[in-house]
Amino acid sequence: MIARLEPEERQLESPLGRLGPLTKLGISVVWLLGLTTTTSISPPLALAGATLIAAATVGRVPLRTLVGAALPLWAAALSVGFFNAVFAAANVDPGATEIARIGPLRLTEMGIAGGLGLGARIVAIAAIGVAFAQTTDSTRLADALVQQAHLPDRFAYGALAAYQALPRLGEDLTTLRQARRIRGLRASWHPRLLIGLLVLAIRHGDRLALAMDARGFGSGPRSRYRVVRWTWLDAVAVPVALGLLLGVLALAR
Repeated sequence: MIARLEPEERQLESPLGRLGPLTKLGISVVWLLGLTTTTSISPPLALAGATLIAAATVGRVPLRTLVGAALPLWAAALSVGFFNAVFAAANVDPGATEIARIGPLRLTEMGIAGGLGLGARIVAIAAIGVAFAQTTDSTRLADALVQQAHLPDRFAYGALAAYQALPRLGEDLTTLRQARRIRGLRASWHPRLLIGLLVLAIRHGDRLALAMDARGFGSGPRSRYRVVRWTWLDAVAVPVALGLLLGVLALAR
């Protein structure tokens, strides 16, 4: 079953939840771009720790929710870091400092540092992404993209509708598997399930397009039911986030 872990009301009413969606999105993007300027392990881990602390305290997100949502990506970070450390190009350099050997493979200081740095960046990406998702309402984000970033209504609300349709795909898949079981067929994975799921997805998309056209999306100026405005929280969060990023990058150097 495909499911979304939606933020709770207490998380959306927290100071971090009331922060502008575009502000949080901009801070996340700037942080991730800043991490590309260093291969050190400390800046990504410092930003990941600061993000988790902020989400747990200012964002009122349970620590169990944060860790549970980020755990799959952290497992991926571990495997990516390990394989990049083992198969790094620096390991074949005769002048590199050898740390250990795994059979015929050399582990050098530069290779291990590169693998750990890459894995740490994935840890930071997971932490930032989970904190953003658990303190941001998807509908408010779409409203902010339209009203503040001036994106077309069709694009922003179409993306929102696609995001909200993910659980429906899970329900359709469950229905198709139950239908196969009733007919006496195996309910395990089968190519015909994917074909049926594709047909249902196209039908849902067609109905959604007709519904959006009927409501006049993209036909001209529209009134707004939810008005998104910049607040003093945005003015405070931006310099704090930039200062934190510059601080961890400076300490790493």
